[in-house]
Amino acid sequence: MKQSALDRSILGGSASGRIIATQEALSFWGGVDPATGSVIDVHHPLHGTCLTGSILMMPSSRGSCTGSGVLLDLVLTGRAPAALVFSEAEDVLTLGALIASEMFGKPLPVVRLGREAFAALSHAHTAEISDAAVVADGLEIPIATPATATLDLTEADRAMLDGQQGVAVQQAMRIICAMAAQQGARSLIRVTQGHIDGCIYASPANLTFAEKMAEMGAQVCVPTTMNAISVDRANWQAQGVPQAFGDPAARLADAYLRMGCRPTFTCSPYLLESAPQAGEAIAWAESNAVIFANTVLGARTAKHPDFLDLCIALTGRAPLSGVYLDEHRKAPRVIDVELPDRVDDAFWPLIGYLAGRAAPDRIPLLRGLSSAQPSQDDLKALCAAFGTTSAAPMLHVEGVTPEAAGAARDDADHASISRADMVAAWTVLNAGPEEVELIAIGSPHASLTECRALAEVLAGRRRHPDVAVIVTAGRQVISDARNEGLLGRLEDAGVQVLPDLCWCSISEPVFPTRTRALLTNSGKYAHYGPGLSGRAVRFGSLADCVEAALTGRVPPRLPNWLS
Repeated sequence: MKQSALDRSILGGSASGRIIATQEALSFWGGVDPATGSVIDVHHPLHGTCLTGSILMMPSSRGSCTGSGVLLDLVLTGRAPAALVFSEAEDVLTLGALIASEMFGKPLPVVRLGREAFAALSHAHTAEISDAAVVADGLEIPIATPATATLDLTEADRAMLDGQQGVAVQQAMRIICAMAAQQGARSLIRVTQGHIDGCIYASPANLTFAEKMAEMGAQVCVPTTMNAISVDRANWQAQGVPQAFGDPAARLADAYLRMGCRPTFTCSPYLLESAPQAGEAIAWAESNAVIFANTVLGARTAKHPDFLDLCIALTGRAPLSGVYLDEHRKAPRVIDVELPDRVDDAFWPLIGYLAGRAAPDRIPLLRGLSSAQPSQDDLKALCAAFGTTSAAPMLHVEGVTPEAAGAARDDADHASISRADMVAAWTVLNAGPEEVELIAIGSPHASLTECRALAEVLAGRRRHPDVAVIVTAGRQVISDARNEGLLGRLEDAGVQVLPDLCWCSISEPVFPTRTRALLTNSGKYAHYGPGLSGRAVRFGSLADCVEAALTGRVPPRLPNWLS
């Protein structure tokens, strides 16, 4: 096959193996078990497939920024795919492969092919990859060498790259420059703050990386918040968390604290007083936070993978590419949404989930929603669900979000979300049994407004004795709730409010072990929950959650606005 300008080696190396090809992007975090290398996302076509040793082909990745840490762990334990082949731009897994090569001497080839070559290769059974070509079943695809774009670095950038600020900063700048080259960036941009996602103990690789950087003397140079971690840092031992998990999870958080990060431990940093302003260039990881920052706040951040988030926080510099640039914040797809009458809070995560499916690899503009006047909490839920099914770092909502006016590109294509689409998605997310033993609220972390709403509807009502109600929230929200007496009201109603953790990082025994099925009002956790918890998951509104908390049941019905 003749080489296309799009057929390129992103990270060099050689590999061979059977081809596993899919047209649907996959999040490695929440989608792949690092202990086995198998796909655990029950909604993905590859569910149950072991990826170890394969040539994995998919358009791009999607979902969590923590996928880079999962891939790094798979590489270090010998459970990774032999190579990755994409047809679109991809940063999260590419960064994991880059770290494996740069810091641990374990290269994993990453190749990006044009659509014609990608389609041809996906029909082959096995392939061999070298720095010069991909060869498979009589097919040979020449590939260009990895990009080595010359960056326009400042004098301060070069000083960091030369090691004048220490070996940790030098390593961070080398990684940033390598990512900038593969992204096609020509220079770096100064950022004002960071948010670390790599503090979740998704795998031992996250701890290995963080402690190695801390031992090298790494210190952040911009204000840097921390995502939810994997244990309640002050109480995990009393909660019965096994030492084998709790100790490394706490050590991981401590490593980032030693590097100067703030112990915010929240996946909703936009709820903090330090939330960025419109137009402010920041460096956030954590998919829902990135999408909310770009979409709702009008700030600017790429969807930075785990590990790159720390590198940028150490240097204050990020590749000037993607949605840092005006032209890449436009929407190449317009999605017309059929708006039912009298929608409730479950509508917004459902639409985010469907919008991600309708625009898995590009920024969409959603039309038809402005008359519903979504609240900030509605938009939080929409952005989080969108991030589970799309790789895009933002979206626009006409008449609602700050950059929506004129956001559609002149050549934008069109799609739609109908009432029938909503019914189908609701059905998929409600495949579990009618009886539930757990109500899971706070993915992303609950806001003070959401906590107030829950306390109000539960006031004076008796929770079913066999149903646990657990809310996860950031430390600042919990402190504010305590100060206004709200925390006491929730606890009196039988609600457990957990700091530091988020639902996507909770493990047993904090996750109630007797649970067979749970109900959540989070589109994000409705998607990831079955694979992460091993339980059946139902999805509904806050009112549905309250009804189930009182009765222990979730009737298998459509919401009123879809009936």
